[in-house]
Amino acid sequence: MAQKSDSIAKVRNPIVSSDSLAIDSTQLIKKDTTQKKPNKSEITDKIVATAEDSSFIDNKRNIGHYYGKARVVYGDKTIDANYIRVNFNDKTIFAKGTRDSLGMFSGPVIFKDPSQGALTADSVYYNFKTSKGKIYQVYTEQEGGYITGGKIKKQEDNEMHMKGVVYSTCSNPYPHQHFGIVITKGIAEEKRIITGPAYIVIEDVPLPIVLPFGFFPKPNKRASGILFPQFGEDATLGFYLRDFGYYLGLSDYWDMTLRGGIYSKGSYQADVASRYMKRYKYTGNLSFSFASRKYGVEGTPEYEHPQRDFNLRWSHSQNPNARPGTVFSASVNAGTSSYYKNNGNGLYDFNQISQNNLNSSISYSKTWANSPFNLSAGLTHNQDLSRRTVNLGFPSLSFGMSTLNPFDKKDRVGEQKWYQRIAVGYSLMADNRINTTDSMLFKKETMNKIQSGIKHNIPISLSSKVMKYFQFSQSINYTENWYFQTIRKRYALAPTPTGTKDSTSIDTVQGFRRAGEYSVGGSLSTKIYGMVNFKKGKVMAVRHVLTPNIGFSYRPDFSKPKYGYYEEMVVNEAGDIRKYSIFEQSMYGGPSGGRSAAINFGLDNNIEMKVRSSKDTTGNGVKKIPILQGLSLNGSYNFVADSFKLSLLNFSGRTFFTEKLGVNFGGTLDPYVYEKRIRNGVVEARKIDKYQWESGKLPRLASFNFSFDYSLNSSTVGKNNKNNNPPNPGGNNNLFERLDASELAQIQQISRDANSFVDFTIPWNFSFYYNFTYSNTVVRNTISQTLSANGDFSLTPKWKVQFTSGYDFERKQISATSFSIYRDLHCWDLSINWSPFGSYKYYGINLRVKSSILQDLKLSKRSGYQSFY
Repeated sequence: MAQKSDSIAKVRNPIVSSDSLAIDSTQLIKKDTTQKKPNKSEITDKIVATAEDSSFIDNKRNIGHYYGKARVVYGDKTIDANYIRVNFNDKTIFAKGTRDSLGMFSGPVIFKDPSQGALTADSVYYNFKTSKGKIYQVYTEQEGGYITGGKIKKQEDNEMHMKGVVYSTCSNPYPHQHFGIVITKGIAEEKRIITGPAYIVIEDVPLPIVLPFGFFPKPNKRASGILFPQFGEDATLGFYLRDFGYYLGLSDYWDMTLRGGIYSKGSYQADVASRYMKRYKYTGNLSFSFASRKYGVEGTPEYEHPQRDFNLRWSHSQNPNARPGTVFSASVNAGTSSYYKNNGNGLYDFNQISQNNLNSSISYSKTWANSPFNLSAGLTHNQDLSRRTVNLGFPSLSFGMSTLNPFDKKDRVGEQKWYQRIAVGYSLMADNRINTTDSMLFKKETMNKIQSGIKHNIPISLSSKVMKYFQFSQSINYTENWYFQTIRKRYALAPTPTGTKDSTSIDTVQGFRRAGEYSVGGSLSTKIYGMVNFKKGKVMAVRHVLTPNIGFSYRPDFSKPKYGYYEEMVVNEAGDIRKYSIFEQSMYGGPSGGRSAAINFGLDNNIEMKVRSSKDTTGNGVKKIPILQGLSLNGSYNFVADSFKLSLLNFSGRTFFTEKLGVNFGGTLDPYVYEKRIRNGVVEARKIDKYQWESGKLPRLASFNFSFDYSLNSSTVGKNNKNNNPPNPGGNNNLFERLDASELAQIQQISRDANSFVDFTIPWNFSFYYNFTYSNTVVRNTISQTLSANGDFSLTPKWKVQFTSGYDFERKQISATSFSIYRDLHCWDLSINWSPFGSYKYYGINLRVKSSILQDLKLSKRSGYQSFY
């Protein structure tokens, strides 16, 4: 083979072939002994041309003609077409598709260039020397968008000049795109597309919307830019310009979005949001929102004193493999109580509007390998939006040791002796807390109310079997709390309009105090099984598992003077004395007063039934149905108490009427008698140390709760295979008659999985939740009943309707209700949101392009929720 040269190829003795032809230009040149640095315009790669139908070389003009699935390859560039003409003198190529005898177009030009990607066109003219070319009726994808039609001139620096092309994000093949932006002229560069006058076409209908110029970024990394605003009207706040801002692509690891909005009646808002991520390390996002809302009309107090709200959200998660043994995470949602109520931003998320609590936690934990010790620290936040209360914990520290058997040997052989089963643990907790209202959160006097404390706990336990069937456990528990402030109470007379009344003043005493308490106990439990078998009928057996347990616990009276935990005070003018704990208002409270020697008892029941079932997939034809699960009753009896020795009796349980319908219930029974009396014009109930059954009555139902939820959905199965069974290969089935042996084997292999023939499409889904709560305080009974429901259904594969609603039976009113309708329009989508009644009545219609590149190409109509005034 001749040595490859850097000079321009000249064709000699061209070869004509009616089948296929490949010409290597480097084999037809003179051998050059000099080595020169190639110029940019020189051809340094070989040109290979092939044709499947026929080819012809014009020797006089040095031009090759290639017909039928022709291809020209030059370096990493490839051109395919039904007809290609190569001019070896000026190094140019002309390629085009052709039409058959019926006038059908076939074999379009497919031009592949790694620097520009692939494109399809009717015809292409290209110069290998200059890398310039002209492309007619192009179709190419550019970073999620499509450029089609018109004429494109390609420059040697990969810049393309366009004329009469259409830019769209619709993936439908040209010319059947659902919408597009017609660019009369423009320039496409590596990172951007800049256009002159352009107008929008929808379903081949041009709209009278003309853009004098356009800018479409094509970044290969995050880039900063302006975020276009939304315009509209709110029924309460007036006309608005909202969500106008700027996006900052700070780096490949984090970005930031700045947004703001103003309203014609004087309200405004500002939002900052940031995302960050480091692969294999961590990911998270942070956002802060502030808004000032003016309600009412000018001159009213609501207008002159705007309501200011803020909200802070932060989430952070760490990859478990980033730092084994160490975990840091954050989930923060904090702000003013009225933020979600006043700042729907047109979204009106009822899950946010109706929530009553905000919770936050930031935690760090550390475990040491081959060590029983662990450490965790964190910040916590709990906010009750209805009561406007805030509970902050900052910081909290926990240090623990897993349970050890100090008397056991590592090289022990055989079973443990009784003393080797003794287990010892240790835990330490340190907390700082503030309980206040959101209006007082940042006040100086609030910081003086910080509660601090440290708790140590040492549990010692021993567990063993007794008489083979009983589990016997003993325990000793010691707890010591450290405090940094205590209280002192003093009796005082408070003046009233009619005289004086008894009052108590409380003084906080700073200083370190400790309080230790201990208790001992033991418990005995076992399981009792009962079963009834049935020889006939669908029911095979009923089994009852009874789990009784009984225990004993002892705790001394820590209110005795020798401990120093309690003080005495006068409570009235008569001089009556009452004890109080100096740790009453501390974080962990104080040791309990009064001696306790109590028997704890409990009973747990599980009842289930076995039935014969032909639908059981295990093949044994047996199905288990739970009748009652966790039906339990618990209480205690204190032998040394002065009165009211028996505690309240707690019961709970759950059952299943069907596989999808589960019911939970629970409550408390009060065994004591109450008598009503009137004190200061108020009816009160006084508990008497007498049991209900002494009067022939059952314990009083003090509280009861009942709830269940249920969901329904429709799943579609094959029309010809309702039983989810695969077709029978041996039957009269045309499908299997067309399969060869290997394909038939594959079908038979799939047939072992019944789910392979199930269509899991869910055209509709419906779920509801019911909750009933009853409370009896003797003086008054209260009942609460609520029902909530949500669901969705598909009218067609592209139409979907969603709804959420509920009903309060006590208030006799429908709760927040909303409907959403979604229509998939291929490259567009249509959404309609509607809340027909209630405090947040509104509607919204959005028609927008799906692609994020043209996210601002949308049509919206909204109405704000009704005014509060």
